[in-house]
Amino acid sequence: MSSSFTQETILPNHPMVISHLMPDAQSVALGIFIDVGSRDELPHQAGIAHALEHMLFKGTRKLDVHALSETLDQLGGHANAFTSRERTCFHTQVLHEDATQALQLLMDMVLEPALPEDEWQREREVIFSEMGMVEDNPDEWFYEQHIQAVYAGQQVGKPTLGTREVLGNLSSQDLRQYLASHYRPPQVLIAVSGKIQHDDVLAAVQQRAWGQASPSKQRTPPIFHAGKQFLERDMEQVQVVASLPCISVASDERPLAWLANQMLGGGMSSLLFREIRERRGLAYSVSSHLSPLQDAGLWSVSCDTHPNMVAECITLLKENMQYFSKHIDAPLLARAKRQMEVQFRMGMDSIEGNMMYLGNRLDEPCLHSQQQWIEGIQAVTLDEIQAWSQRYLDGEVMWSVAGGEAALSSAQSIL
Repeated sequence: MSSSFTQETILPNHPMVISHLMPDAQSVALGIFIDVGSRDELPHQAGIAHALEHMLFKGTRKLDVHALSETLDQLGGHANAFTSRERTCFHTQVLHEDATQALQLLMDMVLEPALPEDEWQREREVIFSEMGMVEDNPDEWFYEQHIQAVYAGQQVGKPTLGTREVLGNLSSQDLRQYLASHYRPPQVLIAVSGKIQHDDVLAAVQQRAWGQASPSKQRTPPIFHAGKQFLERDMEQVQVVASLPCISVASDERPLAWLANQMLGGGMSSLLFREIRERRGLAYSVSSHLSPLQDAGLWSVSCDTHPNMVAECITLLKENMQYFSKHIDAPLLARAKRQMEVQFRMGMDSIEGNMMYLGNRLDEPCLHSQQQWIEGIQAVTLDEIQAWSQRYLDGEVMWSVAGGEAALSSAQSIL
């Protein structure tokens, strides 16, 4: 399949290949996306996808851990990976003349990883340290606690890092079996952006044997839990977040959601920023954000404030959410449209950003170009955005507050 900005090919027993040619670029960004994340793990596997993200850098059949890292460094670009609730990705950006070698390395990592037991024993301790860093970081710790409350009792709400107990019982053979079961087509997508020809990528991918196809995956849509959560923790600031159910990652309502979020708390001219930070001086950090999944999503507002100001801050958050649709006027909408257009157009210049955008092909049957999204954003009317915002902000809410005992007492009196 071809479009004005991508080419894609699906071959039997091979990953889908999707590319975006940028002929004037000097580099190429490559990514191998696997449609598996922490929500797909069973309880006795919690954290295994993230563990594999670490371990695939620990050598291949041809290169030990040191040779692999040296080869990646010699290419002069950068290599990285991430694991989310629904996705795992290994990616790199290199000069265009090194693109084929870089792609071969990424495929070696996924198809022929060494996964030595001694490296796993060491890397497990590194992951334990990473867990400690999250626990020491109030923002990360608090958000994980909030998501666990929103999706209580469901794997999608569990931390992507897993638990020390589960990881302590996993062996390198467990990692190998999980990889063989899930990191195979049709759950694999190879995305490439930059100065590279689609046929060259396709030829490299076709040369590899991708093994037995992964079984089809059935995800149960998560259940949203409304309520209130108060977490006592010794901190200088009080953290507040409120989430409502919202659109999924491939929803046709994305232009409406993006614009509404931009106006509510997406920048320095947003309603929340102006009211809570600039006019009242109640918080340094206040914002809103969207967290879509394949079959669900959240719209959240959050802020950090002084314990003495938490009651006023929560009151203003509630009022701005309740009356948000009435505050939307033509100038505010026009400014949000311009902000979104700038973001999309500037993103089109990024080689890595374009490659990451191509990874969204795993979520939907056809990718729109960035220009098509700009046109969709510009077409949104004032009446549409007001009605859409009111519909979602009238929904159930999960509130989480973290801070000292006195601050929590004050928050409870408001909520």
